[in-house]
Amino acid sequence: MRYIISENTDAYFNLASEEYLLKHTDEDIFYLWRNDNAIIVGTNQNTLSEINVEYVKEKEIKVVRRLTGGGAVYHDLGNINYTFIENSKKSFNDFRGFCEPITKALNELGVKAEFSGRNDMTIDGKKFSGTAQCKYKNRVMHHGTLLFSSKKSDISGALKPRDIKFTGKSVKSVASRITNISEHLESPMDVLEFRDRIMRSVAGGLDNITVFDAIEEEKIKKLREEKYSTWEWNYGQSPKFSMTKEGRFTGGTVEVTLDVQKGCIENIRIYGDFFGTGNIHELEEKLIGVKHQEQNVLDALREITLSDYMVNVQDEELAGLLF
Repeated sequence: MRYIISENTDAYFNLASEEYLLKHTDEDIFYLWRNDNAIIVGTNQNTLSEINVEYVKEKEIKVVRRLTGGGAVYHDLGNINYTFIENSKKSFNDFRGFCEPITKALNELGVKAEFSGRNDMTIDGKKFSGTAQCKYKNRVMHHGTLLFSSKKSDISGALKPRDIKFTGKSVKSVASRITNISEHLESPMDVLEFRDRIMRSVAGGLDNITVFDAIEEEKIKKLREEKYSTWEWNYGQSPKFSMTKEGRFTGGTVEVTLDVQKGCIENIRIYGDFFGTGNIHELEEKLIGVKHQEQNVLDALREITLSDYMVNVQDEELAGLLF
């Protein structure tokens, strides 16, 4: 088995590195890595229904889609992520088998960690790890979070959508009571010391730890740029969904309902007690087919005179209402 530690904390790079290791190597892997502030959404999720858009913008949090299913999770530098990639030694649904080396390592640190439910690990009934899996050819990838000293306020703030109603077939995240591992240690340590202790337990030491070589770095960076840092992958891959949101502006109350498919606005209806001389259906038609990205919507609105349809409602206000 190859044991890897990544010092890179860029979420786009690290999610790309997982795909590279899964699809372009053939050895068994155990991999530890950290992301700076990021929300990682499951492959079958509607990104916008999982995040607090305003909070994400304010905190400059990256949003990245992963290869595996399950719910959205928040990563910061107080969280360690682990990844196992194996050539079908375990069955695809063997979450417990992949989690055992982790709970064993924590038990060695005096932490009463245990596998719980379908795919979680807990301490005294509180969740510190959510796990997920996917399969590529004969290879299974299992990965999970290890909340060590994460900011709980950021977790709840980033993952809570505000004032939007979503419908669709995407997988929804489930809120759980969470805890940080650092609160349960017999002796204090920092997050990097904790990372090394986990690696030492799983690998039997630190003498055979590797990093990505220059060729691997370039291949991962290419995948990062072409896929994991793109709007098309992180937002445009969301399943078809509908959303409704209401806002109150100087020009009146506005309610927007829209359908989005393949990342573009398929249908939109705008209601409210605003005034305007133009037919609101003309405005709706101008937004159909536009990429459901705030800047693209704003660009489309700036090509018309919005005040003809909605007096005292600004372009930025209406664009923001669609997210």
